[in-house]
Amino acid sequence: MPDTRSGDRQMAPPRPRPKRSDAEDNRARIIDIARTAFAAAPDATLQSIAKAAGVGQGTMYRHFPSREALLLAVYRTDVEALVEVAPSLLDAHEPLDALRLWFGRLAAYGRIKHGASQAMEAATRADLKSQYYPPVVAALDQLLTACKDAGHLRPGADADEVLLLVSFLWRAESGPDWQERTDRMLGIVVDGLRTAPRA
Repeated sequence: MPDTRSGDRQMAPPRPRPKRSDAEDNRARIIDIARTAFAAAPDATLQSIAKAAGVGQGTMYRHFPSREALLLAVYRTDVEALVEVAPSLLDAHEPLDALRLWFGRLAAYGRIKHGASQAMEAATRADLKSQYYPPVVAALDQLLTACKDAGHLRPGADADEVLLLVSFLWRAESGPDWQERTDRMLGIVVDGLRTAPRA
């Protein structure tokens, strides 16, 4: 029989320590504040973002050792959320309404991307577009397919082409009428994709 004395037992590897919930809350709050800050001012500093988030410099640098690291975290968080929300929108809404709502989220992301585009280009040489483009296209394709199956969209609507069509979302200049103009342009896009465009 094997010796079960405690001194001869093989010690189990230590379990990784889970992150403290307050640390996760701090990180999420910093990203939320940074999202708004970078959209409004691409040259926003870590110090100004830390102050707005109500955290100290030490906390900021523990999570994000550089401004570039924070910028990339905002970018990744927003793209991942955009990809993940498509199925839940389809579960909760009719396909065409889900597509409209997803376009609305894409517009919000596009505004951030436009505001931070210069800083993002300076922040990294990594090809993040190629990393995240396929999942975004797949999410859009899921929405378009549901609309086609419901008879709402023309059969030839292609996710790659539709995403290119709405690329104005991160090219148009922001302004006081940004939301109104965006809604109007997205309405034109959706009507153009419908099987029977409204008069």
